[in-house]
Amino acid sequence: MIGIKKWLATPVTDTQITRKGRLWLYALVTLIIIFLVLPSLIVIPMSFSESQYLEFPPKQWSTLWYERYFDSPLWLAATSTSLKAALLTTLFATPAGVLAAYGLFTCTFGWRRYIFLLLIAPMMIPVILIGIAVFYMFVKVNLVNTLLGLVLAHTVLALPLVIIVTIAGLKNFDMNQERVARSLGASRIIAFLTVTLPQIRFSVISGALLAFLTSFDEVIIALFIAGSDNATITRIMFLALRDQIDPTIASISTIIIILTITLLTISQLFGKKPDE
Repeated sequence: MIGIKKWLATPVTDTQITRKGRLWLYALVTLIIIFLVLPSLIVIPMSFSESQYLEFPPKQWSTLWYERYFDSPLWLAATSTSLKAALLTTLFATPAGVLAAYGLFTCTFGWRRYIFLLLIAPMMIPVILIGIAVFYMFVKVNLVNTLLGLVLAHTVLALPLVIIVTIAGLKNFDMNQERVARSLGASRIIAFLTVTLPQIRFSVISGALLAFLTSFDEVIIALFIAGSDNATITRIMFLALRDQIDPTIASISTIIIILTITLLTISQLFGKKPDE
């Protein structure tokens, strides 16, 4: 009890606000986290139900729906498509987003604010409108129902996230270090690759992770342009929920949750600074 009282009386900021004074904030944050996380956690036990319907809590436990998933050529093909699209989207969006963020951050061009707004516009426009526009454009160039078309469309959605996260990292970086490297003879590219990029790698890794998850979780655009042999896992899940209640969806959702947590953990491990 004495240790708890001492901990509560410890200041958390330079303004001498104690942890006890912030208990209400801790409680509020805890409630918000529970509100956001609880629906996902409910899916996990549902995936181990033996029932033919989505049931919580399960009356009988079974791995039936995981077996159905791994034995289904349709689900596995869709998963493969989603993974390939997400990886390619990451490879497209991350370098482009990092370079765009670096250019916007370092340039003194008066219109850079408007260019920034233009680049992040896909975040502000409803995805269904983007899906309609992409569909009509891709019909003319024969990119509907192709992996390349899906990757390009997902790159449009992922690019703003990479730009924003990278710019946030650049704001915490002292650009004088890069200037010193350039004054000592390094070209701008070499200075960026050897001085700037290693110090903003956490932002770059986070942006790449967000690009991957944006593509892997996206469903609206996939409904418009991904079909036939290039249907994504989220598209198949949406159609399965619309046409029938298939508990296999719960097992797939659990796998996606595990994948997301794993990627977040990896990004934290590789994004740590050497002195952390």
